[in-house]
Amino acid sequence: MQKNLVIVESPAKAKTIEKFLGKDFKVMSSYGHIRDLKTKEFSIDIEHNYAPQYVIPADKKKLVSELKSEAKVAEQVWLASDEDREGEAISWHLYEVLGLKPGNTKRIVFHEITKNAILHAIETPRDINIDLVNAQQARRVLDRIVGFELSPILWRKVKPALSAGRVQSVAVRLIVEREREINEFVSEAAYRIIANFTLPDGTTILKAELSKRLKDKKEVMEFLESCKSASFSIDEITKKPVKKSPAPPFTTSTLQQEAARKLGYSVSQTMMIAQRLYESGLITYMRTDSVNLSDLALGTSKEAILETYGEKYYKFRQYHTKSKGAQEAHEAIRPTYISNTEISGSAQEKKLYELIRKRTIASQMADAELERTTISVCINNKKEKFVAVGEVITFDGFLQVYRESYDDENEKEQENGLLPPVELHEVLSLNDIVATERFTQRPPRYTEASLVRRLEELGIGRPSTYAPTIQTIQNREYVIKGDKDGVERVYSVITLAKDKIKEVDKKEIVGADRNKLMPTDIGTVVNDFLMSYFPDVLDYNFTASVEKEFDAVAEGDMVWTEAIDKFYKLFHPIVEETAAVKTEHKVGERQLGVDPKSGNPVFVKIGRYGPVVQIGQAHPDDKEAPKPQFATLMKGQSIETITLEEALKLFDLPRTIGEYEGKDMVAAIGRFGPFIRHDGKFVSIPKDMNPLSITAEEAIELIDEKRKKDEQRFLKKFEEDPELEILNGRYGPYITYKKANYRIPKTVTNPEKLTYEECMKIVTEAAEKPAATKKRTTKKKA
Repeated sequence: MQKNLVIVESPAKAKTIEKFLGKDFKVMSSYGHIRDLKTKEFSIDIEHNYAPQYVIPADKKKLVSELKSEAKVAEQVWLASDEDREGEAISWHLYEVLGLKPGNTKRIVFHEITKNAILHAIETPRDINIDLVNAQQARRVLDRIVGFELSPILWRKVKPALSAGRVQSVAVRLIVEREREINEFVSEAAYRIIANFTLPDGTTILKAELSKRLKDKKEVMEFLESCKSASFSIDEITKKPVKKSPAPPFTTSTLQQEAARKLGYSVSQTMMIAQRLYESGLITYMRTDSVNLSDLALGTSKEAILETYGEKYYKFRQYHTKSKGAQEAHEAIRPTYISNTEISGSAQEKKLYELIRKRTIASQMADAELERTTISVCINNKKEKFVAVGEVITFDGFLQVYRESYDDENEKEQENGLLPPVELHEVLSLNDIVATERFTQRPPRYTEASLVRRLEELGIGRPSTYAPTIQTIQNREYVIKGDKDGVERVYSVITLAKDKIKEVDKKEIVGADRNKLMPTDIGTVVNDFLMSYFPDVLDYNFTASVEKEFDAVAEGDMVWTEAIDKFYKLFHPIVEETAAVKTEHKVGERQLGVDPKSGNPVFVKIGRYGPVVQIGQAHPDDKEAPKPQFATLMKGQSIETITLEEALKLFDLPRTIGEYEGKDMVAAIGRFGPFIRHDGKFVSIPKDMNPLSITAEEAIELIDEKRKKDEQRFLKKFEEDPELEILNGRYGPYITYKKANYRIPKTVTNPEKLTYEECMKIVTEAAEKPAATKKRTTKKKA
């Protein structure tokens, strides 16, 4: 009989734990949850106190059977799923499904997979914390209620196959509102004035900026004119010591943010890599909102710092978690062994581990000490002054190891260099003054990292929810992560040099974005609909208060069904009321104006396959009335910002570009983007070309390019049957017959030499296999 059975969540973790436990322990994995709510059914019994109706998915039934068999013969079962609410729920489901008994079942938790931590957990078991389980059930049930009740309304009012989620919808709202702020933003100009002076030695240059920005060209001209006859001298020198302290160790959200900034990882990518590091026993648990470090970690960090950098670089720091209701309040994310400077693993794992290790060590290091020098240059006939600021590091402290990154340019620290030595009242010679027109910056679009930070600031979501939330809103195509082209802007540069004022106009590209989150038209329309009818669900304070209620359930201060009941009684009547509302126009539909040719109204709206422009209206009762015309929006156009003129241009498509080889070339937009139709074939128009302006020469070039590719693709055709061909594909040669593809056996070295009979034999043999498999599958289901 097996003495001990340990059940963990993942097979990778099982392998690591097995190394630490002796032959009396068998470690198995549950592969996450072994039961859940049904995927396509509501599965919440509203009439019976919101009881969730759990089922074991088909793909888990074999595993559950194996776990049951092993649990029956084990003397002791140890439930060792993760230490958070989700992990606690997994342990509870295992206890229920496997029919475990209190006498021989123990719950153990650890936030790192090391021998000491595992053995300590075995020595200090506890019972399943039902409060944590109920907090997880409350979140699961509430999210199911919102999803299942809202989604059908979206299908009817906006577009089929849409879905809504509680936290996801709030995340979309943030992105939609930010995009509108950007669209409505009006930039204001002002001139930044920088002067270059020569010190009395005749060679050293001092660069200084005017203490205020000037609003317009007239003011700049007046100022520069007055500087022609002015004298300049040093009127103040101040030196001030400055200290900088290190950032605390990583939490889930700060790790996601820094990995995005420093390593370019997406939020979900960071969590996947961190999961592998945790399961390999290299870092502590990666879902946490705690910044605390254990006594062991504090001690080993101290050792590492003293050994590598010396006593002067060490400073003991105990960080405390600020966020209320930190549900995983154990420890920050840190290496399990600080002394491990390097690990074995993939390049990504090594980089993330190094980031975590450096941040942990830096958090226990001394402040960086700097000296900030400010030099003020007075203008004899003005109250304004030029100011130069320089910074020099007198002691690098934690900066020896780690510098924190920032999301946006305006958050970045000024890198001020060392200033030249100057004396008070020294008279300076003016080389030049350059006034550059600068503009106020629009709000930045969210990156995945800055969205996580904003959600955390609002108290929405928890460490385990950030990554799936951001992934879900992209999978649902409410939000895209993409690039935005900038626009050209002219700015003025006015220079005073050698008593002459010269003005030039320069150009710059502004507003370009890379890898930023932007709402799609569907995301915007869904957001507006939910904001109109369900403002509470999308209210930031309401969503944060729900999280606090989950925290209260986890603490045992609130009954989870009471929290759900309070929400449902408020929410359900609004759902019923909204479902009954009949609207004249489709949700998100916007009238742009009137078509001057037909006199019919022009609308933009969400169609079956996405955003469209519509001229005219349908008249179901009048069969002779003209039908509305439709045109698909081009990439980069939005139903929110498109103008009547831009919309009407879309009806110039399909557009005949010209003739080639006696056949028309027609540019049009289809479901998958713009294309050229020629001789019954279709050629995609690339992103940098516009179907409304593409020339005949450009179209011919695209057609010829496509032909060359197609020729390289065709290896062989057969006179016996024109539907049979051998093609060259992405993964090598294959046979295509009657719109179906067939793999060529690896034993065939020269596919182009295959005969018609040999090809048909491959097709026949391959066609028989799926038919036989299909038959067996059907029988099994029956």
